[in-house]
Amino acid sequence: MNDTRKRRTEAQRDAVTVEIGYALFSAAFVAAIGFAVVAGPALFLDLSGAAVRTLVASGATLAAVLFVVRVATVLIRFDRAGAAQPSQPGRTNPDS
Repeated sequence: MNDTRKRRTEAQRDAVTVEIGYALFSAAFVAAIGFAVVAGPALFLDLSGAAVRTLVASGATLAAVLFVVRVATVLIRFDRAGAAQPSQPGRTNPDS
């Protein structure tokens, strides 16, 4: 069996690990903010039980959607940017 896949270097594996961690952390932060914005009024306003349940359920749904979307966009952007990275970042043409 012929293995035609490229092997990743240690630096590439580390970069992927860091990017996944960043994606998860930032997605959790965005989801928490989204949940707080939608469900927050349930803590401070005198609302009926049904209204509180609706706000909390809506906030949880929004948080889940935001989490998935944020993780996907960060990782897709990382994948696309990885192919366009210059071989020597920061280097410019001396004639420019």
